[in-house]
Amino acid sequence: MTKKTKIVNGKLEVPNKPTIPFIEGDGIGKDITGPSQRVIDAAVFKAYGNSKKIEWKEVFAGEKAFHETGTYLPDETVKAFKEYLIGIKGPLQTPVGGGMRSLNVALRQILDLYVCVRPVRWFKGVPSPIRYPSMVDMHIFRENTEDIYAGIEYMVGEEKNKKFREFLVNEMGVDKIRFPESSSFGIKPISKEGSERLTRAAIKYAIKRELPSVTIVHKGNIMKFTEGAFKNWSYDLAEKEFGEQTFTWRQLEEIKKDKGQLDADKALEEAKKSGKVIVKDCITDAFLQESLLHPWDHSVIATMNLNGDYVSDQLAAMVGGIGISPGANINYKSGYAIFEATHGTAPNIAGTGKANPGSLILSAVMMLEYMGWTDAAEYVYDAMEHVFAKRKVTSDLHAQMEGATLLTTSEFADAIIKNMH
Repeated sequence: MTKKTKIVNGKLEVPNKPTIPFIEGDGIGKDITGPSQRVIDAAVFKAYGNSKKIEWKEVFAGEKAFHETGTYLPDETVKAFKEYLIGIKGPLQTPVGGGMRSLNVALRQILDLYVCVRPVRWFKGVPSPIRYPSMVDMHIFRENTEDIYAGIEYMVGEEKNKKFREFLVNEMGVDKIRFPESSSFGIKPISKEGSERLTRAAIKYAIKRELPSVTIVHKGNIMKFTEGAFKNWSYDLAEKEFGEQTFTWRQLEEIKKDKGQLDADKALEEAKKSGKVIVKDCITDAFLQESLLHPWDHSVIATMNLNGDYVSDQLAAMVGGIGISPGANINYKSGYAIFEATHGTAPNIAGTGKANPGSLILSAVMMLEYMGWTDAAEYVYDAMEHVFAKRKVTSDLHAQMEGATLLTTSEFADAIIKNMH
């Protein structure tokens, strides 16, 4: 029987015993990977008995790969992710002093993992800096391959910088560079295709999960031809491809202009009652405030790469921090998907038992959902709710909670397994 997941006619076909490549990761990677796998294996067995099982296959990247093979990202690792489609990874340390800009970015670029999905939810009992964390239920769709993360930069003092500066000044007539001789430059590419596939994935996700809205987060008031174009292309796509299932704020403004505010308000209420996904937009700095003050107004967020970086970390802080924040990098067309811990390598606590495996566990739960193994995913969610409610946590959360019980990394995983009811 095949152990390879396939994409057939646009749909994922997952065997009962798929091989899942995993990268242990650097720093605390070795501390959290084993416990996370134990939790997932227990949930799969609880849900399906012996009929389904993940066969873990270790592949290498980062420091461990460098010691084993002499390279930070071996070809065999990329080949494994391509062969088996779905994989998972711990945190990776970016090489210092040369080489690739980021191992994480490299994997996203090589496999064209154009969506970074970051769901944000609160678990009862977890400390939060906001008053009503239970009202936070957001799903970030961050474009993964364009924007500043494309890595197109020219350092001051280098020949390419000089050529680029001269082109801007002499050929393009740019006169707004304040200190041209001492400026470095970065280019921010935003394409129609990249914008459309990101927004398409976000809207499909909202429709499938019956979520009420998609918010296009952008800085189009300043960057009119990049972020502004992203907003417009996203509205175009929503109206063209999902016209029967969505209602956009742009349509709302047209009704308001033609018929007045009362008719616009009525049309919006009718759209909500009929179950249509409301597609709206918000400028990035305003959204950072909005998400704190009115988190219930936003469910799916579609945004460019840099904005998504800011938004992801703020929303994670609202529900307990990045230590329990999951993430996935997905290409919905090819089926390639790598799920990952969203925090850093934390080498200062590696081997101490202090690391929180929550981010990697929840990322693996996202992986189960992507595979269609939702029963197993629910066992983990439910068990984590019980563990947090009992105030049993690792050191990062223990420091913020009165009367909590301190657990090691492994003990926290054991507690989740014991609470799979």
